[in-house]
Amino acid sequence: MYPSITITFLGTGTSSGVPMIGCECEVCTSTDKKDNRLRSSILVQSATTALVVDTGPDFRYQMLRQKVKQLDAIIFTHPHKDHMAGLDDVKAFNFLLKKPINIYADSLTEEALRRDFYYAFTDTKYPGIPELNLNTITLEPFVVGDIPVTPILVWHLKMPVLGFRFGKFTYITDANKIDESEKEKIKGSEVLVLNALRKKAHISHFTLDEAIGMVQELKIPAAYFTHISHQLGQHEAIQAELPDGIHLAYDGLRLEF
Repeated sequence: MYPSITITFLGTGTSSGVPMIGCECEVCTSTDKKDNRLRSSILVQSATTALVVDTGPDFRYQMLRQKVKQLDAIIFTHPHKDHMAGLDDVKAFNFLLKKPINIYADSLTEEALRRDFYYAFTDTKYPGIPELNLNTITLEPFVVGDIPVTPILVWHLKMPVLGFRFGKFTYITDANKIDESEKEKIKGSEVLVLNALRKKAHISHFTLDEAIGMVQELKIPAAYFTHISHQLGQHEAIQAELPDGIHLAYDGLRLEF
């Protein structure tokens, strides 16, 4: 039986975040807190287990903002910097919890982690570096604590990216194509999270219309869009345009299953 879980959106913005540095558009200058978006990440919690999907540059602040004191694992979607640059700050949990943190990543992301955080993987380690247990994952399901995880392969132009299904909830970011075989893993979800960068076409991300089309094709009853750019528009205005059951996610949003 799948455990009851809570999903918290730690960040819902694209690689530059919202507001974007130096920008004075109506979104970046909005006073609506829902228009402030840190880099995309979620926190998944059961009664006994807590994991984070991706550690972007805002990871430290996201943990402080949500007052997270337990972390058992980090699962990575892909090796772009806006999804892994904050990993060094996991050392605070090493100190707090007195244990290494389990890391789950595919071979492509593992290579990038070993390169960018080389000091955490060398034989000679100096005090204060992150303590990590690195686990290489494929498309085979795995379990973190009491939370079963099903990886889903999606395409970010030509880069393979992993989405993840946690029971009734599926999380996909940085995608513009999903193969038919992988769509089958998503079907039956009660909630689908999907990236919707902007309205204008993009080389490696779903547009708003493409994301809506994917939700409707898969017949998912509820959906939340993430990895949102300031180019999409103000939160409340775009939300008013969306079909029933489809929403823009926002930082701090919590869902329970």
